[in-house]
Amino acid sequence: MKKIQLDDVREFNLLGMKSLVLHDSEHFKILNFNLVAGALFPVHSHDIEGQLSILVIEGEGEFLGDDDAVIPAKLGDMLIADIAEPHGVRAKTDMRIVVTIAPPI
Repeated sequence: MKKIQLDDVREFNLLGMKSLVLHDSEHFKILNFNLVAGALFPVHSHDIEGQLSILVIEGEGEFLGDDDAVIPAKLGDMLIADIAEPHGVRAKTDMRIVVTIAPPI
């Protein structure tokens, strides 16, 4: 077993986004992204099969998708999507998200 204390990785980069790999295995990958207010995690997609989740653990912002899709995102909200589906995040306040990707890329 492995325990991760998310408070220990609460670091922000004043230039926008800080990313940290929390777990990486052949089955899935977990990343923590810390975005300062106004930062953009650009909309992108990956040409592979699989799914991802984006969980907001602090702050507020928006989940972004294709065709200018915008979904409000706040503490406790989770987006689940195919990896091939366009996805991104815009932070309205300082925001922290945990992204799980399966299979890992």
